[in-house]
Amino acid sequence: MASPDSAVAPAPPRARHPVDVVIAEDSKIQAKLLERRLTEAGHTVRWGADGGKALALVRERRPDIIISDIEMPEMTGYEFCKIVKTDPELRTIPLILLSSLGDPVDIIRGLDAGADNYVTKPYEPEYLLGRMDSLLATPLAAVDAGAGGEMEVTVAGQTFKVHAGRQQVLNLLVSIFENAVTKNKELIATNQSLSVARDQLQKANTDLTAVNEQIERSNKRMTRDLHAAAKVQQSLLPQSALSVPATAAAWRYVPCNELAGDFLNIFVLDDEHLGMFVVDVSGHGVPSSLLAVTVGAFLTPRVSDTSLLLRPGANGGKPVVVPPGEVVTQLNNLFQADNQAGLYFTIVYGVLHVPTGVLRFVSGGHPPLLHVPRNGPLKLFEVESFPVGFVPDVEFTEEVLQLQPGDRVILYSDGVPEAMDEKLEQMGNERMTALVESLRGDSVDTNVVKLLESVQAWCQPKGPLDDVSILCLEWQGLTS
Repeated sequence: MASPDSAVAPAPPRARHPVDVVIAEDSKIQAKLLERRLTEAGHTVRWGADGGKALALVRERRPDIIISDIEMPEMTGYEFCKIVKTDPELRTIPLILLSSLGDPVDIIRGLDAGADNYVTKPYEPEYLLGRMDSLLATPLAAVDAGAGGEMEVTVAGQTFKVHAGRQQVLNLLVSIFENAVTKNKELIATNQSLSVARDQLQKANTDLTAVNEQIERSNKRMTRDLHAAAKVQQSLLPQSALSVPATAAAWRYVPCNELAGDFLNIFVLDDEHLGMFVVDVSGHGVPSSLLAVTVGAFLTPRVSDTSLLLRPGANGGKPVVVPPGEVVTQLNNLFQADNQAGLYFTIVYGVLHVPTGVLRFVSGGHPPLLHVPRNGPLKLFEVESFPVGFVPDVEFTEEVLQLQPGDRVILYSDGVPEAMDEKLEQMGNERMTALVESLRGDSVDTNVVKLLESVQAWCQPKGPLDDVSILCLEWQGLTS
């Protein structure tokens, strides 16, 4: 008695009997693939590149089975099949047509030609081998292959006179049914895959909606944070009501985005000195603006041992104003680009001795300071130097400018001379100095406002693409 396990055990695969196969296929690639699969199954294969060549191989040596493509040059698969099936010596050779079964007419034409079986393209090699086994297991009798009356069949408006034996009709119906079942299974599998894909897509859409909502919340939060940061940055700018004897000052500061990489300030250092600077950090956005504000925080007139601008005097005496060259050298040591995500900045920092009108200033890779004397030609002070943070261990040297009563100096960022119009032409130093020259008789505030308006007009229609910072100081001289 067989055990339960042996009763359900799968039967071992049946060994195929090697046979001689002729294939008719005009595609060399398809023929080679089919030949390799048949050879791997143990069969002998001969190949004809069209129906005529395959027919010659069949007549040269009778094969056990024929496999033929339909669409071929010279002689189609239908023509090849009809010749074989009307030859008394060859009609009992099983013949399989490879077809797409895209039209019922294909089936009737195959039946009319005498085909024994259809295999639909594309097909699994194992399925084709199974159809071969079935045909070889039920050989056609010579009488059946030639028997059968003539039948008229009309399909899709075409009438065919079909000569086919009972076994051929049965084989063809079985192949059609098997093809239909196979395609139906493939369709079910495809529908299942589509159903899974649809569910996955719906889940992905749900997840995407959640992510988009999270991004929207984050953007709103970031916008609030940027507004707050911009307000902090604005609050650190110089007071508009700065009043220092013998001087007049004005400034404008216009970020191209909400947060700027520019920064400026003017402030009292002690009873005799006035400090001022313009900083321009490389790049744009949050990192640049944060570095600009940080640099600005270091350049505040607080007296301490660590202050960059003011140090306590000896024995509690008067605070000492740190020379501009030393200040910028220290900034270079503190803010190396390698430690600031590759960011560096340019700066012009000056200290005015109010009683004498002596201005000491340092430029770290910054656009030239513009000297506007009360009488005489304007002068741009070009200073060759590195930006701050660009190269370590650099000492920045001071320039000295003796102002006369009524003289002005203008500090600005590169957003002024490098402002571009719609043709990408820069405003340039010549236009900038010509405009300032035309404003000699106006107040310092008018100078700054007109210069800013000129930059904004030059950049129409899109407006400035860089931050614009302008600081103007006039030394009026001390009255005796």
